[in-house]
Amino acid sequence: MKKMLSILLAASLAVGGVLSGCGSNTNKDAGSTAATDSSTKETTKATAAPEWKGYDDLIKKINTTLDLSEREALLHDAEDMLMETGAVMPLFHQVDIWMLKDGLSDLIVSNCGYKYFMYMTGTNGTLRACLASEPEYLDPALNTTVDGACLAVNSFEGLYKYTKDDTLIPALAEDTQISDDGLTYTFTLKDGLKWSDGSDLTAADFAYAWNRAAADETASSYQYLYDVVARNDDGTLNVTASEDGKTITVVLNSPCAYFLKLLAFPAFLPVKQSAVESAEGYESNPGAWASEAGFVSNGAYTLESWKHNESMVYVKNPNYYDADNVTVDRLEFMLSADDTAIYAAYKSGDLDFIDSLPINEIPSVMDSSEFGKITNLGTTYVTFNVNSDLFAGKTVEEANTMRKALSLLVDRQYMVDSVCQSGQEPANSFVPEGMSDGHDGIFNDQDDDYTYPDKEAKGYYSTEYSEDSREEAIEMLKSIGYEFDDSGMLSANTPIAFEYLTNDASLNVGVAEALQQDFASIGIDMTIKTEEWQVFISDRRSGKYEVARGSWLADYDDPISMLEMFTSNSGNNDPQFGK
Repeated sequence: MKKMLSILLAASLAVGGVLSGCGSNTNKDAGSTAATDSSTKETTKATAAPEWKGYDDLIKKINTTLDLSEREALLHDAEDMLMETGAVMPLFHQVDIWMLKDGLSDLIVSNCGYKYFMYMTGTNGTLRACLASEPEYLDPALNTTVDGACLAVNSFEGLYKYTKDDTLIPALAEDTQISDDGLTYTFTLKDGLKWSDGSDLTAADFAYAWNRAAADETASSYQYLYDVVARNDDGTLNVTASEDGKTITVVLNSPCAYFLKLLAFPAFLPVKQSAVESAEGYESNPGAWASEAGFVSNGAYTLESWKHNESMVYVKNPNYYDADNVTVDRLEFMLSADDTAIYAAYKSGDLDFIDSLPINEIPSVMDSSEFGKITNLGTTYVTFNVNSDLFAGKTVEEANTMRKALSLLVDRQYMVDSVCQSGQEPANSFVPEGMSDGHDGIFNDQDDDYTYPDKEAKGYYSTEYSEDSREEAIEMLKSIGYEFDDSGMLSANTPIAFEYLTNDASLNVGVAEALQQDFASIGIDMTIKTEEWQVFISDRRSGKYEVARGSWLADYDDPISMLEMFTSNSGNNDPQFGK
């Protein structure tokens, strides 16, 4: 009954349909019209956006504490603080699905979303695949997407990498020594390492690449990951390459349980200084050097050709240190975000591997021998721009209450069962199930030291939608001035209307439609605006939205990977905390 009512309401509220956004809505707070001039926007920032220095300081403390039990407690404090804002609304924890033709095997998929193609069998030398549309960056320091990370780990190689069963193994590191206090790491490189152009790859290349990624001028969204590394007096990283180029020594600010996992992440991959700095305009456009085919890399593959927005071809790199064991000579990528077209190409035999499907096709293929799935360490969520005029005139507490009330309206079980259909789990925490706590335990296991606000649900709220949760949402909104009629619908005196931004993949549009129905159950007018993938990423990152789709796969198995991204200076801080 609830869904039928929501569908009827959504149909009447969403003028122009799902795919046509209506531009910025004129939003009203509880009883007053929100102006759109700059002075109002400044007022919104000053009153409705949470003070965020405390969160920034907490993350710094997490990254410097020596006591691992204290660190876990601080991580819980950080998630508590994040969830209190309501600006991040978890929907479900993620799974990674794909289709792979029968006869092909030995694909390596990590729970952080990386896919390694180089050791597959049964391909006859060529794998035809589709990961996504045109990548924004191929520079590993600048990439922020999962599909871009997959391209990076197949064309570059770092000190460590993942193999089957998410096992972290040395890659270019022949030996690793860690000091007794856990602060100094010394890596000895394998002999004879080369770049794809045949030149020597040395420890100095790592020192350059890491300092470049950590530098303000590069504007890497992952610059903050280098905060674990100590700094020299001149602000550079405390990273030293030996004169013979064989060893690299790194000094940390404090012991870091996940440091070796960081070294498998794309932002820690090496890049060649002369290749980067020979590109025209590299100082103002740091990624220019890798914007066309033929750039220097050091991984299993080099990019041979790139027809922008159409296709990419990678070929085996004969100078790769493990080239003798690479079994796939050629990767041919179709560039598309159209799930229907991708699946059609797969069915017709033009593609061997895909990792997205139209949502209406998922039930019919789940029992197929070609269907694959693993549980990811990731969360799909709704992100609210805390500086949006949607919250104009509200206090911090009122804005938090409004967002948390909206969360109670979401039927997460319906969403995963009827929209996602791939075995996702409804989420009531941002840090996903099964993530390590950093000292041999599981972070979301409750114990004497920590229990979630909803102990029974093992999270911040119950994931079960009910009329009681709807009534609770209404009472919360009433407490901050919203008016309702006798049937539990918002009064015309205090409307709520906003635009929801998402990219145009069928699953994400389906999730948006489900949210639209849920919010319409009390008369909220949510319109949906879809954008092409790269435009969407750019607009969300720069805060050009009110409410948007969010999705985050952990970069490594530690809760800080889910929480550090929300610091004020993070390039991945989409809610715009502290900005």
